[in-house]
Amino acid sequence: MRSLLPVYLEISSEPSINNKMNRITIFSPATVANISCGFDVLGCCLDGIGDYMTILKTAEKGVRITKITGMDLPLETEKNVAGVASLALLNDLKSPVDFGFEIEIVKKIKPGSGIGSSAASAAGAVFAINQLLSKPFNEFELIDFAREGERLACGFPITDNVAPALLGGFTLVKHDEPQKVLKLPVLKDLFVVILHPQIEIRTSEARAILPKQVDLELAVKQWANVGSFVHALHTQDVELFAASLQDYIVEPFRSKLIPGFDEVKQTALKQGALGSGISGSGPSIFSFCKGIQSAENVKDSIEKLYRSKNIPFQIYISKINPEGIQIVESN
Repeated sequence: MRSLLPVYLEISSEPSINNKMNRITIFSPATVANISCGFDVLGCCLDGIGDYMTILKTAEKGVRITKITGMDLPLETEKNVAGVASLALLNDLKSPVDFGFEIEIVKKIKPGSGIGSSAASAAGAVFAINQLLSKPFNEFELIDFAREGERLACGFPITDNVAPALLGGFTLVKHDEPQKVLKLPVLKDLFVVILHPQIEIRTSEARAILPKQVDLELAVKQWANVGSFVHALHTQDVELFAASLQDYIVEPFRSKLIPGFDEVKQTALKQGALGSGISGSGPSIFSFCKGIQSAENVKDSIEKLYRSKNIPFQIYISKINPEGIQIVESN
């Protein structure tokens, strides 16, 4: 796996729109957000789990969602996160275009799963349209447009899912207004086990149960862990990385929404996981592991445990995706 150096926001001038590409198919990956200590600021990109999207230039102006397979989601542009994000991008162009776009989505990430379903659609749409427009915006600027899809999905323009989907690897949200996101290095040989109980937890509902104020002592522990987490990635310190995966503020509340959360976490840790936590707002649970053998041991043990819960579930092993959204085909 390639190591990543930190990348910082650079605003480039907008080139003229002159691209012969008329059609593009992309893979838009799932993501883990709210990584333990990093509520609303830390996220990472998964590999092999995600949606496929095909975007086509059309003579008719505007954006149309023409087909969605896999999930029952609205085709109306203003009610679909991909449509809203796309319109935000087009409205920000310096020179309006005299053509439009049709979007087809093969939805593999279940809404409410906690692994960035809405973010994959929103980020994928703006990435693909940007490619068809000869990339007038850089990848950091695309984050702002994708956030508008998140605003539609959960009422908040959150960043910690769309950022890793667009940038790959680990990301840290430094500011929301104005937007600034930092790309972080990836710990070598890191794998993630994702347990997805087949229940739905809406982000808006999961946010509603969180406290409005937190104890200062807990806050100090939390931000110390965020700093340690970032340092661990830069120094490739596996022990420090594991020690930083503690959430004193959010997990105690949201874990009550996930059946068997504490058992899953303890099982993963006993089998050698570096740490476990709630992916996004849940119900998915992530477990970071060093090496594929450790990940397989953790997966097998969690799977055995969760079969006794009588709750349908899916479980995956994923590498960290260092690239984010990938082009499958274009012409």
